[in-house]
Amino acid sequence: MSDVTTLLHRIAENDREALDRLFELLYADIHRMARARLAENGPLTLLDTTSLAHEAYLRLHGAGRIDLDCRGRFMAYVSQVLRSVIVDFARKRNAERRGGGHANLTLNTEIAGSIGNQDEDIIRINDALDELDKVDPRLRKVVEMRYFAGLSEQEIADALELNERTVRRDWERARLLLSVSLRR
Repeated sequence: MSDVTTLLHRIAENDREALDRLFELLYADIHRMARARLAENGPLTLLDTTSLAHEAYLRLHGAGRIDLDCRGRFMAYVSQVLRSVIVDFARKRNAERRGGGHANLTLNTEIAGSIGNQDEDIIRINDALDELDKVDPRLRKVVEMRYFAGLSEQEIADALELNERTVRRDWERARLLLSVSLRR
């Protein structure tokens, strides 16, 4: 049994020190995943790679019992946590941008219309993933693992106990459904 598998079994038995050790062991991979997610989502000025990785750790630590049996499934779970952190951050910034309860004042309407809102895009993607989950939960998992965790098709196949060809087909189908959903 690998170190990761051993630590996952200890975590399932509520050994909190095992989670610390697992995070330490996989920190470079989690940090890489966080960097990739932030790069794809553009500059989120107050959220950097290290903050995202550490927020993921805090959420994992606060999650209570984590009952996963392999590295791939754990990394898939981490990808869900990263997505959750990014979406929550975007929602919070979007609420603040909308005034946080204060009166809205636009000085130049041309400028306001030309500025894109990346936080709204992140929220739209999250909503599209929620719709995708209703159609086929496995497709959502494939997207999260590939897009948010940066896992390879082989790693996804191993984690979901599928073959690579099925993962490839699921990825294509998910992209098509997400594309349709995001056009609305």
